[in-house]
Amino acid sequence: MFKNLIQEIDSIIERDPAAGSRLGVVFLYPSFHVMAFYKIGNIFWRYNLKFVSRLIMHLARIFTGIEIHPAAKIGPNFFMDHGLGIVIGETTEIGENVTIYQGVTLGGIMPSVESDLQRNQKRHPTIGNNVIIGSGAQILGPINVGDNARIGANSVVSKDVPSDVTVAGVPAREFAKSTKSDKFLAYAISKNEVDPRERTLNSLIEKVETLEKKIKKIEGIRKKKNTK
Repeated sequence: MFKNLIQEIDSIIERDPAAGSRLGVVFLYPSFHVMAFYKIGNIFWRYNLKFVSRLIMHLARIFTGIEIHPAAKIGPNFFMDHGLGIVIGETTEIGENVTIYQGVTLGGIMPSVESDLQRNQKRHPTIGNNVIIGSGAQILGPINVGDNARIGANSVVSKDVPSDVTVAGVPAREFAKSTKSDKFLAYAISKNEVDPRERTLNSLIEKVETLEKKIKKIEGIRKKKNTK
């Protein structure tokens, strides 16, 4: 248990350049605090002491500003950088070495007026291993986000995301390929990545400009012929 604890602390230091020491992580990081609450609350939930587990996580939300349902399934080395405003729903499943930033919602899409129909149903996303989710992203519904995926800041994701891709936008669309071996990128998006639609539009603009130059050249030749 102590070994796993040290591993989780070191995984935070590895991903956050602001983390100066293990002691700093233990005392100053909301992610570390809320996960301590979650591990206790999750045990109570599994023993069907649901009110107690919900109370523990309610106190954790007041203390950290992070809301995690005690029934959520969370793998090792999970890190919430900054953390404020993160919401993780009841049927969410999170793999190993996942990083998410402030304001992220792993939520459902069904209206609350139909809550009776949604009980004991999978309503929230499943996040694979080594995923990075940028700040403000909304991942909604019982969808799957594949291993090594990157979700850009403020994206809205309501469809499955394949493994090894970077997506961003509203609605989210694919930007580039990504793999576990890639260097860790804070907030999930590299400054070198370009929107495929922007790339296509730039290509079309270049073609139009080339055609305009050719047309002007042809018109100039015709004018010279007509003046002779």
